Amino acid sequence: MSVWEFGFLVLAGVGAGLTGSIAGLASLISYPALLAVGLPPVTANVTNTAALVVVGVGSVSASRPELKGQGRRLLPLMVAGLLGGATGALLLLLTPEGGFEKIVPILIGAASAAILVQRSPRELALEGALAHAGRPHRDQWWLPVAIFAISIYGGYFGAAAGVLMLATFLLTTGEGLPRSNAMRNVVLGVANTVAAIGFVLFASIVWSAALPLAIGLFLGSLIGPRVVRRAPETALRRVIAVAGLGLAVYLAVEAYG
Repeated sequence: MSVWEFGFLVLAGVGAGLTGSIAGLASLISYPALLAVGLPPVTANVTNTAALVVVGVGSVSASRPELKGQGRRLLPLMVAGLLGGATGALLLLLTPEGGFEKIVPILIGAASAAILVQRSPRELALEGALAHAGRPHRDQWWLPVAIFAISIYGGYFGAAAGVLMLATFLLTTGEGLPRSNAMRNVVLGVANTVAAIGFVLFASIVWSAALPLAIGLFLGSLIGPRVVRRAPETALRRVIAVAGLGLAVYLAVEAYG
């Protein structure tokens, strides 16, 4: 890898970290960047997953205050995330290179559309709080099943998996945004980590590309919250979603043309 490619991936990682903080679509930038430096689609995806583990570690360590007292509740959700991430990774390893290339535009397009139409996390948190106001709350029995399904998607590709998981927690647990986000960080971190371990053992990760991307992702994840505090979040989310739809169309033309 040349110095220019190294620098390009660091910058792409910063952009991906910012995009992930604002809209949960880090892979919208990091995955195409890996394609741009010449990695095949499946190799780019497994390398991207390995790099994203760094963001999960930082997010979980920063969420420790919100995680106090949630160990018993998190255990079944972490198991669901682990099993789902492993299943998604297995499905990816079983998908032929050409088949994955044709699936990715659909996944990016669907994730971008979900971001475009979804209400803000604060609105979802308010709705969840109103739904559970005035009565004792117990998590729904099916919550681990939903988390398992989302984690399969996260282990397979992952764009917007965090958004789906956060919305699920906000609407079903009765918790506010900080604690729901902390839970999301832990469970999605488990799913991504187990998927990355599977890729280390059974796939080809290009570490010379994963390293600069991880550096950029870490820097972007640090800058992201500051940008969100000062910028119009809804407008940024819509811009990112429209860009994602454009990328999906471009990748579809490349895959099916």
